[in-house]
Amino acid sequence: MKNLLFIISIAVITLQSCNAKQTNQDESAGNTGTVDATISMEKSGAEQGAIKLTKEKFLQEIWDYENSPKEWKFKGDKPVIIDFYADWCGPCKIASPILDQIAKEYSGKIKVYKVDTEVERELAAVFGIRGIPAFFYIPLQGNPVPTSGIARSNEQTKQMFVDNINKYLLTSN
Repeated sequence: MKNLLFIISIAVITLQSCNAKQTNQDESAGNTGTVDATISMEKSGAEQGAIKLTKEKFLQEIWDYENSPKEWKFKGDKPVIIDFYADWCGPCKIASPILDQIAKEYSGKIKVYKVDTEVERELAAVFGIRGIPAFFYIPLQGNPVPTSGIARSNEQTKQMFVDNINKYLLTSN
């Protein structure tokens, strides 16, 4: 018990010192940290991992369901995985860094997007999302393929994504 309290105390002190260091860096940089963060969020999936998808970006890059609600017309130039998640979802938190890694490893071949179902409720409704995490594999030709859930371990979850990428997205390329 004493060891656990000691470890927690060290973790709290470390986190506080990291936060203080970051605050000082931001202040000495003239608050350019906010601008840098905005710029880095706009970098490609290859540099940042999965790309956050808003309704507007979805309509531009994936499918304009407002103008063709009954016909799927994929607008992308690369196959896509869309991760429907929520911040409170435990399995979503496990899948997120794995998908970031997948986005980097498959850069130039596929794009990985993520949709926060709590923020983008309309997008979740368009795809009929009832449970999360939910994943849609969107090939260049054909309809999206829905899947849900993760595997028992991080390694098995990554392998699940790799298998599905090869099966649904890269077979016709």
